[in-house]
Amino acid sequence: MSPPPRAVQLNEANAFLKKHPEVLFVDLLIADMNGVVRGKRIERTSLHKVYEKGINLPASLFALDINGSTVESTGLGLDIGDADRICFPIPNTLSNEPWQKRPTAQLLMTMHELDGTPFFADPREVLRQVVSKFDDLGLTVCAAFELEFYLIDQENVNGRPQPPRSPISGKRPHSTQVYLIDDLDEYVDCLQDILEGAKEQGIPADAIVKESAPAQFEVNLHHVADPIKACDYAVLLKRLVKNIAYDHEMDTTFMAKPYPGQAGNGLHVHISLLDKQGNNIFSSDDPQQNAALRHAIGGVLETMPASMAFLCPNVNSYRRFGPQFYVPNSPCWGLDNRTVALRVPTDSADNVRIEHRVAGADANPYLLLASVLAGVHHGLTNRIEPGPPVEGNSYEQNEQSLPNNLRDALRELDDSEVMAQYISPDYIDIFVACKESELAEFEHSISDLEYNWYLHTV
Repeated sequence: MSPPPRAVQLNEANAFLKKHPEVLFVDLLIADMNGVVRGKRIERTSLHKVYEKGINLPASLFALDINGSTVESTGLGLDIGDADRICFPIPNTLSNEPWQKRPTAQLLMTMHELDGTPFFADPREVLRQVVSKFDDLGLTVCAAFELEFYLIDQENVNGRPQPPRSPISGKRPHSTQVYLIDDLDEYVDCLQDILEGAKEQGIPADAIVKESAPAQFEVNLHHVADPIKACDYAVLLKRLVKNIAYDHEMDTTFMAKPYPGQAGNGLHVHISLLDKQGNNIFSSDDPQQNAALRHAIGGVLETMPASMAFLCPNVNSYRRFGPQFYVPNSPCWGLDNRTVALRVPTDSADNVRIEHRVAGADANPYLLLASVLAGVHHGLTNRIEPGPPVEGNSYEQNEQSLPNNLRDALRELDDSEVMAQYISPDYIDIFVACKESELAEFEHSISDLEYNWYLHTV
């Protein structure tokens, strides 16, 4: 994949700057391994140069841990002299940042080698490699994300988050009240600004619903027949939500499990496949009789243990699991069943799809979707049968079998021959090295609970 032609690049820049003469700065954005957005801010006069020649950023950007430190065991830091690669704009991602007091735009970038070939460690490129395998089958992936988050107060209590006071009632919410419209009204200005900001940025967010915890909400993104763009939207939506909330004197968190005893934040993804005529190949009046659907599900279930490190990439990710919170802990599927890992909505024959319900909101969308699509392709090409769908409560019928901690998940990924066929072993090595570094630092820390239990007891 080469950068788009220079003329196309410059036309896009010219049209935007002409339409928005008020814009002073442009943020150049690229998502790292953790989905954290990094980059540079430039003056508007430099935008043409960016479109024409790109910008330099170090390859180590994709070897950063969650604290932004380079993990040297990846080989992308000092071993290569912390050398630069070149980043080019992603077409049609130039938009305004509605939260900025000084008019500022933003532009997504992707990293390339100096000769223009895609850089293997860019998560966007990791996904592109998997998506290209569907091109060989004459299929187009259609995807949509559902992103959960908490609004939280800007002031923590003893280092712990707390719900924000309602701008309307002045009270902090304490009950779950899933789907309660009144809770949407309590934060209506912030939530409405999120939807309006998404519209301004071209992000297809079509609904916000109240989720099952205090000040927890979910934004639904409309499906698009471009899985990479679906991930772009998810990354940009997270940034939008954080900044709009901050403008309303609140913070947000996409941490998988911010509160003990409350629901975690999930990142569900809906997937369907379109043939060359644009028909959904999963469509069926009886989904169990649709071979393509069954095989896709079979492949995802088979590769799910090896995918867990991408779906749940942090130590905290595994605290989210539990039957009372509708987080599946075994590879299973069902029809219109929210207790399973893969739910197949069947409200209409044309709308049959796979809803993947395992990942947390702390996952990198590109890596999450790459691992799921690897399973779909594996299932289709090997005609893997998934077994019968679960009816009723899957937690009562299936014991926990997915990795329930980061160390085991990393081992499953590192040992998987199937995942190595879809995701470069070199990239898997970098990912595992970064996460093992984080895990080692976590395990060498001493928690408050340890002091409470042991300091004066043993």
